[in-house]
Amino acid sequence: MELDIRYAQSAGVSIAYQVVGDAETDLVLVPSYVSNLVHQWEDGYWRPFYERLARSFRLILFDKRGTGLSDRGGSFPTLETRMEDMRAVMDAVGSQRSLIFGSHEGCLMSTLFAASYPESTIALALYHPSHPDFSQPPEVADAELRELREGWGVQQWCDELLGLICPSLAATEDGRRWFANHLRVGASPAMAYELNRAWWETDLRDIYAAVRVPTLVLYRDEPNGRASSLAVAAEIPGAHAMRVSGTDYWGLFLSPDIAEELEHLVDGESPPEVPESILTTVLFTDIVGSTTRAAELGDRAWRDLLARHHSTVRRELARFRGEERDTAGDGFFATFDGPARAIRCAQSVVESVRPLGLELRAGIHTGECELHEGKVAGVALSIGARICATAVPGELLVSRTVKDLVAGSGLVFEDRGRHELKDVGEWELYAVA
Repeated sequence: MELDIRYAQSAGVSIAYQVVGDAETDLVLVPSYVSNLVHQWEDGYWRPFYERLARSFRLILFDKRGTGLSDRGGSFPTLETRMEDMRAVMDAVGSQRSLIFGSHEGCLMSTLFAASYPESTIALALYHPSHPDFSQPPEVADAELRELREGWGVQQWCDELLGLICPSLAATEDGRRWFANHLRVGASPAMAYELNRAWWETDLRDIYAAVRVPTLVLYRDEPNGRASSLAVAAEIPGAHAMRVSGTDYWGLFLSPDIAEELEHLVDGESPPEVPESILTTVLFTDIVGSTTRAAELGDRAWRDLLARHHSTVRRELARFRGEERDTAGDGFFATFDGPARAIRCAQSVVESVRPLGLELRAGIHTGECELHEGKVAGVALSIGARICATAVPGELLVSRTVKDLVAGSGLVFEDRGRHELKDVGEWELYAVA
C-alpha cells in the first residue's frame, strides 16, 4: 500500500498525518502516548490493524505535536493545543464529522474534543481510558517520572515496561526489540517525561458528564484496564462498555475485532442534530469599585472611561479567540473553547486596563453549557459568575476543573481553598499566580 505523509499547519507548527482508504465515514485515530507514522507501517503489528480499519473507514492518522514526525513547537502542548492540532488535521483532509477513537493517554484529548465539538463528532470510542490515583502523594509520581526519563529507550527498561503492560509482545525477542524502537522513534526522553507528567496532572472527572455523543468504551479481560474503563463508562451519559479480545493492557492492534465494534457504533448512530449542549470555558470580569469611581468622575467622564475599558477588553477577546456573550454594566461575560486561552486572555485584560486606572477581578470555569438559539445558559455560567465575585481586586480565580485541564501549560496556581458559592455548592478555587 503506497502511503504519503502530509503536514497540517496549526499555529505555525507542522502536524504529520496520513489518510488511508476512501470509505464514506471518517475515523480519526488518536494515538496513545507516542507514535511514528513511518515506523508503524514498517512492521507486522500496526499495519494489519490499520488496513482492517481502512476497509470500513476513511482512516485519518497523525502524530501528536512533539511526537513522531510532527514539530514540537515552542513549548509543551497542553490538551487544548493538541485538540486544535487535531482540528487542523481534520480541516486539512476535509473532514467535517468523524468518529473519534482514542487509546490510553489519547483518550484524554478524544474525550475533551467530543465534549467541546459535538457537531464535529459522529461518535466517541475509547480504549482503556484511565486517570491516575489522585490520592497518592506527589512523590510517587515524581519517582516514576524520574525513572521513566532515565530509562526511556534503554532496552532493559523497555523490556521491563513491556512485561508489565503487554506480556504477549514481551514473550518474543522481536516484540521486545520493536517496542524499544517504537518508544525511541516516538518521542525523546524529555517529551515522554512531559507527556506523562501532564497525564499525572490532568483530571477529566468533571468533564465526562458533558459528553453528549454516542460513546463506546472498549476494554480487555485485564484487571487494571477493565476497572478504569468501566469507571469511565459509568461517568459518561449513555456510554456502552464492551469487552474485546486479548488479555494485555497495551497493544491496541492485538484486538482485530475492534474494527467490527466501531462499525456497530457508527451504524447505530442517529442522524446528526444541532447539539443542545457543549463543553465550554466561561470568563467573567468585573470592575472593582465601579460605583465609587463613577461618582468621583461624573456621568460623562465615566461613560468615556467605560468605553475605553470595553474597547480594551474586546481587543483582547479577539486576540485570544474569545466570544463576547454579554456586557452588563461594567462586567464582561465571554466564552472560549479552551481554558488555557481563557486564562491568558484574562491575564492580559487585567493588565491592559490598569493604565486606565481600573482594577478588575475575574473568574473562569469550564463546564457544560446549554445552547438556546445561539445563546449559552446553564449552571456553569452561575459557577463562573460566583467565582468572579469571590476574587479580590486584581485577582483571577479559577475552579479546580480549569486547573486540572491546563496541565503542562506553565501556568502557576495558588490554592485558595474550598468556597461555598451561592446556589451552586462548594468548589475548590485557585488563583492564577
